[in-house]
Amino acid sequence: MAKLLQGKVAIVTGSGQGIGRALALKFGAEGACVVTNNRSNKRSSNKQISDEQYASLPEEKRAKLDAMYDELTGNAETTAAKIIEEGGTASPFYADIGKFDEARALVEHAVKTFGRIDIVANVAGAFGFGSVCDITEEVWDRVNTVKPKGYFNVIHFAAPYMMEQKWGRIINCTSRAFMGDWILHPEYCAANAGVVGLTRAVAIELFPYNITCNAFDPFAGTRASVDLEAAASLEDNSRLFAKGFVAPSVANSPPPEAIAPFLTWLCTDSASRISGSIFSVTGNSIGLYSDPGIKHSVVKFSPEFWTNDELERQIPRALLQGYSSIADPKKVH
Repeated sequence: MAKLLQGKVAIVTGSGQGIGRALALKFGAEGACVVTNNRSNKRSSNKQISDEQYASLPEEKRAKLDAMYDELTGNAETTAAKIIEEGGTASPFYADIGKFDEARALVEHAVKTFGRIDIVANVAGAFGFGSVCDITEEVWDRVNTVKPKGYFNVIHFAAPYMMEQKWGRIINCTSRAFMGDWILHPEYCAANAGVVGLTRAVAIELFPYNITCNAFDPFAGTRASVDLEAAASLEDNSRLFAKGFVAPSVANSPPPEAIAPFLTWLCTDSASRISGSIFSVTGNSIGLYSDPGIKHSVVKFSPEFWTNDELERQIPRALLQGYSSIADPKKVH
């Protein structure tokens, strides 16, 4: 049976571990030459809760989490080595994609090493929990420098090569957090909403060149989900999560490898007409988000501006018919 990505060259950012690693391995197994990437060969620390909060967890809980971190942690070199061990072709490259010049170097490495660039899979991410009043400038910038800025940086340098060859596939990792309805950390919600906007804009601009761009909202048992479970286990997490939120158990979560087949398929010729879409992928469950649109509207056919009395009468019964606020505790889930 022919391999789906035979002859293609792919960059996978954030492929040292988790979903990025699983996707890079799948690309390699399907015949692609893969450039694996993460920021450095150093282990990243827990960023979703502070060191003080982590220290407050019971010793047994910390030991369990540390064991999970050790099992799930890797880097660009370990992933590339695994691809090669399994008979594929790969080259690791450390780069902080949030830095313009390093993103350029990453793309140039792919072209210099393998002669072209066909696929960009942006999976890198950064995390930090905190309410709108607690978030620091450093945390905001760190998270949003990866998403969406880093994703844009890589696309910016890869797109000209794809346009010249009239073929390209771009997939970006977002999160359900782009809707801002259950994790109370605005920097991450904003970053992932930015990924959605970037994805749609790139899809429209590059579609004439046979280049598609889609985003996926994944869930799997990864280091990020371990961090999520750690944060949820804090005695006081009311400033981190919406009321009633229960963190999924990492032990019962689907493995990252379950997400890779669909994302790989999006990078084939069969998916040439699919672009600008946002998918939800959890194990074997695949969903398609609806496009945002105006639900109701109200128009005053007059050169005069709306009066206060008119707004009081018309807005509740016309514009807001059947309305419920995302901020309503009964709505949040």
